[in-house]
Amino acid sequence: MKTLSIVCSKGTIQLLLLLLFPLFLTGQRTDPVEGLKKLQIALQIINYAYVDTVHEDELVKTAIVEMLKELDPHSIYIPKEELQRANEPLQGNFEGVGIQFEILKDTIIVVHPLPGGPSEKLGIISGDKIVKIDGEDVVGKHINNQFVLDHLRGKRGTKVQVSIYRRGKKGLLDYTIVRDKIPINSIDAVYMIAPGIGYINCNRFSLTTTDEFQDAVKKLKGEGMNSLILDLRNNAGGYMAPAIELSDEFLGLGKIIVYTEGMRSKRENFYSTFRGNFEHGKVVIMINENSASSSEIVAGAIQDWDRGLIVGRRSFGKGLVQRPYNLPDSSQIRLTTARYHTPSGRYIQKPYQDGIEEYYMDFTNRYRRGELVHADSIKLPDSLKYQTAGGRTVYGGGGIMPDVFIPWDSTFLTDYYLDVRRNNIINPLVGEYVDKHRQELLKRYPDCTSFKTNFEVDEPLMELFFKAAGEADMEMNEEEFTISEPLINVQIKGLIAQKLWDITSYYIIAHELDPEVMRAVEIIQDEPLFQELSD
Repeated sequence: MKTLSIVCSKGTIQLLLLLLFPLFLTGQRTDPVEGLKKLQIALQIINYAYVDTVHEDELVKTAIVEMLKELDPHSIYIPKEELQRANEPLQGNFEGVGIQFEILKDTIIVVHPLPGGPSEKLGIISGDKIVKIDGEDVVGKHINNQFVLDHLRGKRGTKVQVSIYRRGKKGLLDYTIVRDKIPINSIDAVYMIAPGIGYINCNRFSLTTTDEFQDAVKKLKGEGMNSLILDLRNNAGGYMAPAIELSDEFLGLGKIIVYTEGMRSKRENFYSTFRGNFEHGKVVIMINENSASSSEIVAGAIQDWDRGLIVGRRSFGKGLVQRPYNLPDSSQIRLTTARYHTPSGRYIQKPYQDGIEEYYMDFTNRYRRGELVHADSIKLPDSLKYQTAGGRTVYGGGGIMPDVFIPWDSTFLTDYYLDVRRNNIINPLVGEYVDKHRQELLKRYPDCTSFKTNFEVDEPLMELFFKAAGEADMEMNEEEFTISEPLINVQIKGLIAQKLWDITSYYIIAHELDPEVMRAVEIIQDEPLFQELSD
């Protein structure tokens, strides 16, 4: 453990002792009283002899952060001022005016008013430009995302006045918005991707995930769904309880979903109930190297009970459970208190003994080993073999191994495309295009289906693209552009659809160029193959 040289008040010493207490109990037989004495002596020395003014709060925070680093990569400290914002995505809501926005040429553009939110109820629409907030001009180079959040978010029931410029209207439109609770969705996309096959994309596990998922399944069943693709790619996890509840949707009564245990946390089993809404029908769970924690709980339970197929690439490998502990100043530590295991007994946490930096280099290391494109590059010892309920072999240690490996597709990736992304060329371009042509587009394409079938990224639109790239001083590379052109076109088309309708529309378009999703559809449609892979 690193040596700590800090200055603290008596209250701070007690706080640090509380934080150090788990370390004193690790079997090293360190006397906590001796540890406290060392801290008290350090305090006396620094108070007596230090050359300059000492900022206690900063030193204490640094001490806590460094202590937690010595434990594992997922035990963290969250300062008081950051705690609310850190919790919002998991709590499933925040308080504000209810808009999705972007900043285009120093102007705040409403991308979408969130359904049911206060802005939508007042009639604020996509494409509106917010030019004043509480009488203050908000157009100019000082405007950034944090400025908008600071001015539009606020406590429920408080008011904010905005002045809006709307194309086709004379003068500004003034609105007084009463802030309210705004939902943060954990389900991004819900649609029928093929006859009988539903698709759900889940981006996190929050307090609202179960309700959102149940609503999505009900909708898709009403449209004829009998098989489901649940996309957990890039889902880094969240709360554990929603992952257990979501797994329960697929499993019959009394099946263990996950169990946890630690040195001071006795084993606790979590079982499925009778409440599953999709216990029958084909299931494919999609994962990749960024699917972690709660996503791995779901994938592990489905795989171990042979309830469905896991498709994609090896998941992140986070098998540690964190519990929040509030500190006296309203800051918080999230401390790892247990490990979780899949129903077959697998512990899927990847190693972290070589330090946090090396831990988060794992993706790069997988890439260097060729694991992202070749399944046989993954070497796992026989000691990590486990058996599913049906007798299939699965592996623990470092994530969930998919039943069907799909290599990372870099076909369209070039340095030119990465420069397009880095310079944010496409999004502002699409914003301006939709702002000018919204009514024309909606008249020509009344829904996403007709848009997907008939809309093409034409030459005038590409001229706007090249103009934007030129203004960003991007050097043209004809060969690389030709390689990346299909991806650029799909992203332009998808973002136009999203700005006209919703984020599901983006996925509907983007999936045209997503080989992993298309492979999942093929597996479900091929009955003999699905059965072969399931046995």
